[in-house]
Formats: sequence, structure tokens, C-alpha cells
Amino acid sequence: MVAPTVSTAGTTLRDWFRRGVEGPLEHAVGGRARLKVIILLACVLALDAADKATVGAVASPLKQALGISNVEVGWLVTASTAIGALVTLPFGALADRVHRNRLLVTCIVTWSTMMVVGGASTSYWMLLLSRLALGAVVAAAAPTVMSLIGDFFRPGERGRILGYTLAGELIGVAFGFLISGNVAALLSWRASFWVLALVGFVLAGVIWKWLPEPARGGHGIVPIGAEDLPDDGDTDEAQAHEKTGDYSYDTSSADIDHAVDEQDISPHASLVLHHGADMSLWQAVRYILSIRTYRILIVVSSLGYFYFTGLRTFAIVFMSHRFHLEQAVASSLSVGIGLGAIIGVLLAGRIGDALIGRGRLDGRILTAGAAYLLATVAFTPGFLNGTLWITGAFFFVAAAGIGGANPAVDSARLDIMYSGLWGRAEGVRATARFALEAIAPPLFGYVASLFQQGPANAFAQAGSHGSSSGGGLGQAFLVMLVTLAAAGLLLLLRARHTYLRDVATAVASEHASGGKSAHK
Repeated sequence: MVAPTVSTAGTTLRDWFRRGVEGPLEHAVGGRARLKVIILLACVLALDAADKATVGAVASPLKQALGISNVEVGWLVTASTAIGALVTLPFGALADRVHRNRLLVTCIVTWSTMMVVGGASTSYWMLLLSRLALGAVVAAAAPTVMSLIGDFFRPGERGRILGYTLAGELIGVAFGFLISGNVAALLSWRASFWVLALVGFVLAGVIWKWLPEPARGGHGIVPIGAEDLPDDGDTDEAQAHEKTGDYSYDTSSADIDHAVDEQDISPHASLVLHHGADMSLWQAVRYILSIRTYRILIVVSSLGYFYFTGLRTFAIVFMSHRFHLEQAVASSLSVGIGLGAIIGVLLAGRIGDALIGRGRLDGRILTAGAAYLLATVAFTPGFLNGTLWITGAFFFVAAAGIGGANPAVDSARLDIMYSGLWGRAEGVRATARFALEAIAPPLFGYVASLFQQGPANAFAQAGSHGSSSGGGLGQAFLVMLVTLAAAGLLLLLRARHTYLRDVATAVASEHASGGKSAHK
């Protein structure tokens, strides 16, 4: 009698999951096959984000166990990110030329192995050296994921798709704060590293088995309603008739390339490519940097991630000291605030797509600029206030802004780049992003120490109630807000005026290359 009961319970649980979770998600993204792609790519971003957040989550135990400071904690994040900055451009070139599934699997297995070694470290220097090898996932994830999204999904929906995918990055941060932080509290910081290593090995196996290589150049788009993904490089299944009638997925957003064609926006004739995929790496880099909007988006994205990295590394330390919270409580509170960022990426991507569908072709630029400025405005009273629930409310709104800017910026980058250069273009962008991410933790830690010890103590006391500020971190966060404000203003005052012609140039390059446009 026990076996049927267990079987019935298992069936009921599967039915509940199918009706309550899987089914609604499939309807939201347009089918099972599309959901599979989004989840797997989101998990890749989540893995790297979880690692970086874990360092922040276990910062206090690490400082006690190894006798290190905030600056040295920052260098642990910097080590892997700096290596990523150095090698992400070659990985971007690989993403344009090799099987992207195998590239991801190789990098994730390498990363997981190094996490095992890091957890076994017996000194700070051994841990620091082990993290140098973690740059593999950092380097491969950004260009490969962006390239795959460009080939799996059409332009008019990339904002919302990137919103779903980038939510994985934020869920990874939450995992690092909540799971790793509590594992460290219950067991040790070493166990936190080993838990992530196990997750990485599992993810590598799942990607190897379930994520195919899409046909390049716009031939691999997964149709709405598809139950299964096409085999590697298969173009026939990707051209299947879309079954939109059974899905609530919104197909009304206009593709930016079609809208640019209809409005007869002139491209930059000197930048139209006829054989861009055959460029050498350095020819490609020169061409990518010649696109004015892309240069602006590189700066904007790098500034946003610079601030986010500093915040992610020291948020729990700040909350613990400022409000006298236990490690587990601060970790859980940080996760709750991080839900605002998830809401932001899910909403902002849709808003940018919808604005384009309604004829506002610079909608993605407007959305991202407004999101950065919202984060700047909301963070300011949050750091100046000394009441936990008020600070938490402002941080929730600010997190929505800083997270919401990313899908709009990322989809705009795909809009203005010839598809044969997606991997290398993302490699160029990621090099700048990771370089700023690499210096963010030690720089935030250094600025915090200046406010704690230097002549700025008067401002420190006025802003964050003296020693309860978390070692000057509150003041450091306030000063660094200039980066978010600059990102928002660059988008609204500069990128809006260059974006559409650069989109037209990318579309013209697709036509001139002789293949089917990836923008269609």
C-alpha cells in the first residue's frame, strides 16, 4: 500500500509543478523550447554571479579566519574578474567561430574544479591564486550568452528575453547571499565554495545534453510554441510555423530593424560591411569601436556594473554593521532587496520593447537611461537614512533601477551590431566591464577606509551615524553614485542621437553580407 501512495504523491507534485510553475512560464516566454534556452543561459550567468556574491556573503567569516581586511576581500573578487577582462576578447572571437555549447561546458568544468581548490585553501594567498583560474566562466559567459540569444530570438523580443535571462544573474546573486551566506554560518566558508562547485558540475552536464548550437545569422530562431529545440545547426525546424494561438506571449512589439527600414533612416555608408565575419580580431575591434553608440554603451554598461559589483561585494558587511544584524539576517535581507532588481529586469525589458512597438524607436535607450537615474535618486536617501525599513524600501526601488537598465542596454547593443561580430563585440564590451568590475571591490574598500580614518569624518558622521556606518562603506556608496548618474545622462543626452543610424548601419551590413539577416 505504501508504493502506490508514494507514486500518487509524486504524480501530484509533478502535476502541481506543471500547472503552477512550468505552464505559466512557458506561456510567458512562448513555449517549452524557448523556456529551456532561457533557463540554461540564465543559469550560466547565475553561476558567475553567485560566486562573486558568495565572496561578499562570507566576507565576515573570511576576515576572521584569514585575518584580512575589506580591501583584501575585494581582491578576491578582483582576481577572477581581472583574468576575465584579459581573456574575454579572445573568448568573444571563439564565440563567433566555434561550437558555443562545448565552449561553455569546458569553461564551467574548469571553473568548478577551481572552486573545489579554493574551498580547500589554507591561506589567503592560496585562495587568491585559486581564484585567478575562475576567470574562465567570467570570460566565456558574456559573449557566448549574448551571441546565442541573438541567434535564438528575434530583435523585437530581445529586451524581454534578456530580462528573463538577466534575472538569472540576479538570482545567482541571491543564491550567493542567501544559500552561501547561511551555509557559511552553519558550516564554514569552505562549504559555500564547494556547494557552488557541485552546482557548476551539474550545470555543465545539463548544458552538454540539452542546449544545441543554433544556426548562425538568424536561421536558428526558436518559433513560438515549439516543443523541442532544433538539432545542432538545423535550420528547417527553426523555420517552423509558429503556434501563437495557444500562448499568451505578446507578439505585438515591432522589430527595430523593420521600423528603421520603414522610416528610411540612412546608415553610415563608410561602416556598412560586406564581409564582416571574415575580419581578423583586431580589424573587428577597430570596427566595433568605430560605432559611436557602441562606444557609449560600453561606457554606460561598465559604469553600471562597476557600482553593482562594489555594492554586491560589501552590501552584507554594510547592512550588518549599520543596523547591527547577524550574518544570516543580513544575507536574507539583502536577498529581499535584490528582488527589486529582478522585478526591474523583467519590467524594463518589456517596456523598452513595447515603446519600440508603439513607434518610439529609441525606447530601449530611454528605458535604460531612466532606470539608471531612478537608481541614483533612490539610493541617495537610502544611504543617508538610519532606519532599517526606510532604507530597505529605498534600496528595493534602487535595485529595480540598476537591474532594469541591463536588458535594455544589452538588447540595444545587439541592435547596432552586425550579427557576424556579436561575440567579438560583446568581448570588447565585456573587457571594459570586467576591468571596472575588477577594480570596484578594492576601490570601494579603499574609499570606505578613507571616510573611516581620514579628514572626511565630519561628513561620515553626518551621513551614516558614525561608527555604525560599516567602516565608511555608506559614504563610499554615496560618492560612487556619480557613476550611475553619469550612465543615465550619457544614454539620454548622447546615445539617443546616434542609436537609430547605427541600427540602420547594422541592417545594411546584414543585407550587404549576402546572407539572411539575423535582424529578421
